[in-house]
Amino acid sequence: MKKLCFILGDQLNESLASLMTIDKQQDLVFFCEVKEEATYVVHHPKKIAFLFSAMRHFAQQLAAQGYKVRYTKYTDEDNCGSFNTELEKVIRAEHITEVHVTHPGEWRVLVNIKQLSVPVIIHEDTRFLCSLPEFDNFAKHKTQLRMEYFYRAMRKQHNILMSHGQPLGGAWNYDKQNRKNANHIKNFTERLPHSVDAITAEVLELVAQHFSNHFGTLQPFNFAVTREQALHEAEQFITADLAYFGDYQDAMLANEIYLFHSRLSFYLNAGLLLPLELCKMAEQAYLNGLAPLNAVEGFIRQILGWREYVRGIYWLYMPAYAERNYFGADLPLPKLYWGGPTKMFCMQEVVRQTKQAAYSHHIQRLMITGNFALLAGINPQAVCDWYLAVYADAYEWVELPNTLGMALYADGGVMASKPYAASGNYIKKMSNFCKSCKYNPDDLLGETACPFNALYWNFIGKNKQLLEKNQRMHFAYVNWNKMSADKQTAIKNKAQEILLGIQNESI
Repeated sequence: MKKLCFILGDQLNESLASLMTIDKQQDLVFFCEVKEEATYVVHHPKKIAFLFSAMRHFAQQLAAQGYKVRYTKYTDEDNCGSFNTELEKVIRAEHITEVHVTHPGEWRVLVNIKQLSVPVIIHEDTRFLCSLPEFDNFAKHKTQLRMEYFYRAMRKQHNILMSHGQPLGGAWNYDKQNRKNANHIKNFTERLPHSVDAITAEVLELVAQHFSNHFGTLQPFNFAVTREQALHEAEQFITADLAYFGDYQDAMLANEIYLFHSRLSFYLNAGLLLPLELCKMAEQAYLNGLAPLNAVEGFIRQILGWREYVRGIYWLYMPAYAERNYFGADLPLPKLYWGGPTKMFCMQEVVRQTKQAAYSHHIQRLMITGNFALLAGINPQAVCDWYLAVYADAYEWVELPNTLGMALYADGGVMASKPYAASGNYIKKMSNFCKSCKYNPDDLLGETACPFNALYWNFIGKNKQLLEKNQRMHFAYVNWNKMSADKQTAIKNKAQEILLGIQNESI
């Protein structure tokens, strides 16, 4: 009996349960780079390069430890282009009787891998701190699955920022302290350089040759591609940026991609880092007086709360969840999302940063590109495909709930208690984008009025039947109902003018 441990590109950690079940002397570890996975959406070239290089480095590491490793490269002549065809080839060639795999992060991969010709053993992904059965138990008999209560339970379970059963500081959440703009800050931490070794150089050449038509710039490339490098990134963030992360985590700046954000989601979601170790590092920084509680709690909430929660939501509701469209939004994705011309500086800048770095921090995703898609009524599936393609930390389990549920409210309130809809005033408050824009965030109907303003009020009016009874939307509808019929009509006409302008690239 010979086992095969199949390791996916986002499972690059020695702690995998599937890896623990095989015999180094007898069994086989298998990796493969396939066209199907690299092109089912047009993944950013940096994302492909990062994952291929990290996979190759991890495979090399396992081989050095004595594992029997078989690796199919993207450019191998006999590469058939899909997981299942490559797996079946190895199963036949190596006389494999059983395939072991850690639970995939995407529904379609789980469905496909179960169709192999030999028994497939699916192991729980123990890198996560809440197992899928545990989340299912949390969700039972609840009419609302709010993250805050899940987060509190996780804090207690893992004893993070706790003292005698109570949260340190006396409160669970310090988010209200984390909403300062950073317009006055001129200098930010210089990011760690990572040398390009022979493995990464080969991968960069491959990606440049085969994926040059994908949205995004490949160079300069400065990702950590090993666990050691990722740990250096984590250490730098904890010592240099964590202290400021809390106050400015919602801030946005032109020509500044990262601010005090960590970039650790790249490495956490690929397996090079583990969630509990990052939470412990941040907690220790607070206990050592190196970072304030609002910063540390905010960082830990993103990992211990939000990340675990969105994974639970994904697997609880898939596959039907991916098709939800609460508002019936049907506008095609505008070309401006792919770098097409627009006079809206905020959209132009966030898309430019995304194209350059395969990254945009969470507020830019939620309140710029996501908010605009919500207000404009862009089809949720098209928006989700875009987010999945352009961000190097995006895998469907984390991207889909964040985009469809949080940014677009297309799930009808499974995740969010209200749509995260906002006018240009929010962008003005939290960024310096408006200073460089043709449009005025204080104007509603004039020629230079910010498009977010009319789109916001049009969204409020258009979806009145669906949203007016939502208590958190009360004041929005009080203000809408106070407007005269003529003003409401003018707003609707302005919104239609904007939507037409988006399609013909004149806005």
